[in-house]
Amino acid sequence: MDTITDPTRHRILTGDRPTGRLHLGHYFGTLQNRVRLQDIGVELYVVIADYQVLTDRDVADDLTGHVEELVLDYLAAGVDPARATIFTHSAVPALNQLLLPFLSLVSVAELSRNPTVKDEIAHSRQSAVSGLMFTYPVHQAADILFCKADLVPVGQDQLPHLELTRTIARRFNDRYGAGVFPEPEALLSKAPLLLGTDGTKMSKSRGNAITLAAGADETARLIKRAKTDTDRHIGYDPVGRPEVSSLLLLAALCLDRTPSQVAHSIGAAGSAALKKVVTEAVNEYLAPIRARRAEYARDRAYLRTVLREGNERARAVADTTLAEVRAAMNSL
Repeated sequence: MDTITDPTRHRILTGDRPTGRLHLGHYFGTLQNRVRLQDIGVELYVVIADYQVLTDRDVADDLTGHVEELVLDYLAAGVDPARATIFTHSAVPALNQLLLPFLSLVSVAELSRNPTVKDEIAHSRQSAVSGLMFTYPVHQAADILFCKADLVPVGQDQLPHLELTRTIARRFNDRYGAGVFPEPEALLSKAPLLLGTDGTKMSKSRGNAITLAAGADETARLIKRAKTDTDRHIGYDPVGRPEVSSLLLLAALCLDRTPSQVAHSIGAAGSAALKKVVTEAVNEYLAPIRARRAEYARDRAYLRTVLREGNERARAVADTTLAEVRAAMNSL
């Protein structure tokens, strides 16, 4: 599915792992779209997947702080807790109880060949991959199905994971003779691919990203050291000149122009001029977001209220779903 014709008929689940502050790749890739969906009337659930980072000691040692940083980014970007449910894994026991019956519906082989698992194993900083990480796709299925989300915003690379969620929903319904779960559809994202300042994938862990919380001076320093090339004429060519093109795309997103238009305005002025344009565009675009973030950061009690109320709403939904699952399975 590429578009939504009747927003009020749909429920969407999306979320993040609390491994650090969100950056411009997250904003233009997901956050901006979440706010758009919320604003057109879609029922939005946003999970902070704190259980999924328990294997990372660096993160788990300050998990509360990382969770609050995510909430700050959400609120600053425009997610409205009065219209969206923001919650954490750890606060919704019934959601996590769905993991066991769901695991019984998939094979070890299916988990082993899941691209999400393969990617997590490849990029793990641990000496060994835990069982929690191995079951990651099934836990994500529980995230989606506990609230019976029927749409999930994903990119093309995430379709195999969503297909596993659809498989679990279908197998549960077939095995227990009850239409408890919908088979959620993909809401295909046309999110732009922004590279990090080193020319690789933008990532919190690689230190190559501009966070929403970064100040104007820090942003300028990061962009100044961004990788480009030796051609002074600035042109948009994502295949042949990926680093220059990513900077052009970033400026274009902030200026509401096309990358080619931005490139044309710079011409043969070189990478220094390009970086100046990008820096000014990013700082101007982020200024109101950063101001809201700083204001919310001064009231940590409000952040905890947002989470408490979101957790309460999520628990009520999860308890109802778990009761339906137990009834269908004829279990206690």
